[in-house]
This record gives sequence, structure tokens and C-alpha cells, in this order.
Amino acid sequence: MATDSISFASRLLDWQAEHGRSGLPWQNTQDPYRVWLSEIMLQQTQVSTVKAYYAKFLERCPTVAHLAAADHDEVMALWAGLGYYTRARNLHACAKAVVALHGGHFPSMAEQLQTLPGIGRSTAAAIASFCFGERVAILDGNVKRVLARVFAFEHDIALAKNDKLLWQMATDLLPTKNLSVQMPRYTQAIMDLGATVCTPKQPDCVACPMQSFCQAKAQSRVHELPLKVKNQTQQSIAVAASRKTTRRRGIVRAAASAGGVGGLVLFAAV
Repeated sequence: MATDSISFASRLLDWQAEHGRSGLPWQNTQDPYRVWLSEIMLQQTQVSTVKAYYAKFLERCPTVAHLAAADHDEVMALWAGLGYYTRARNLHACAKAVVALHGGHFPSMAEQLQTLPGIGRSTAAAIASFCFGERVAILDGNVKRVLARVFAFEHDIALAKNDKLLWQMATDLLPTKNLSVQMPRYTQAIMDLGATVCTPKQPDCVACPMQSFCQAKAQSRVHELPLKVKNQTQQSIAVAASRKTTRRRGIVRAAASAGGVGGLVLFAAV
């Protein structure tokens, strides 16, 4: 892994300098408030949607102190339309905690950041690497997909024990020198690679800086990886249950419309 690590990081950094995204409104800053705000908004939400909300939030709440002091209803109104509203409630709670517990300054280490409401391990790593140059890995869905393909990770990434292996792999691949400069660039690069090149359904392998030693490409398995057997099984169960429920409802409605015994609910043996 040592040789792979050096090659992976250097290729990724070279690619990012030429092809990575650089014009997003939350880039080119080391303000942890702005990085944190963007990271929370970008969870489960497209970049194109987040841009307008990000600008609106900063206009009303330019600092974490402003957000902490804002009324709950106002915060929820600013968030309206982004969905996953637990994020908004945690955002407000986190801002209050930063002000109350840390004097209005975000902690500089990922481990400390994870103690704040709504900040998980990957989000904490993003803030710490972007703003403070800490050598710490992110591991969102995009990064998992990149690693699983490049190194042909054969295990089900939906299982916690395999997630731990990916965390270790992601950490081993990080740059080791000039971290204050390299870590922000590396973190942005691996985000960009997963979001714009190594995409779920139509990966652009020709444009990928890892194509020459990507094991999934060499094995013609790009569309098979990463493996998510557990999630697929759960989805299959949910679909089957939904179909069974729909069938039951259809039978009950049919029985009722056919003049079932008045007031009785008829259940079919399915």
C-alpha cells in the first residue's frame, strides 16, 4: 500500500490542479463556518441546489455567532425546500454549541469536531483538513466508490466491519508532507473525482487519473463495484413487503366493493 499511497496521492493532486472544481462558492476559504455550512447542506443534496441556499444563509447569518443567535423558526424558514430537516435543527444546535462551549471558534481537530451536534466523522474530517490541514480522511459515498473501484474492494461496503477497512485504506492513502497545503487540495480532489469522474452509473474512465492502475477497470468490473449486498437485500425486502401490502389492500377493497359483511374488515390469507 505504501507505493500505491504515494502514486495515488500524487496523481490525484496533479489531476486536481488541472481538472478539479475550483469555482464553487464555498471553495478557496479556510473559514470553518463556511466549510461546515456547505458540508451539511451538501449531504444528500445536489451542488446546483445548494448554491442559492448557501448564499441566502450567509447573507442572513454571516458568522456562527449570527446563526446561534437566530430564531429557530427563522433557521427552519431559511432551510425550507432543502429537505432532511434534521440537518437544519442540528445546524442550529451546533452553532449554539460552538458559541457556548468554544467561544465562537470551531475546534481545529476532527476528534473534537465530532463532539458537536450533527457533525459525523467524515464531515469533521472535511472541516479539519480544509481549514486546519489535519491529516485525516473523509469517507463519503463518492470516496467509497473511488476506493472500491481503484483497489477492487471485494467486500460489502454496507457492513460496518468493512466500513472500518475502507476508513483505514482512506487514511493510508493520505499525503504525508506539507499537510497545510496538500490536505485541503487532496480532500477537494478526491471529492471531485468521485462527483465528476468516478460516478455511479456513467463513470468517465478515460478521464480518470487512476485508469492505468484501477483494478476494477482492468477486471471490467467498474459497474459491479462497490458491492452493497446488505442494502440491496433490505431494498428487496422492502419492495416485497410493499407489494404484499398493496395486494392485501386490493383484496380488502375488492371484498368491500363486492358487498362484504357490513362493518367487518376482511383480511386475505396471503
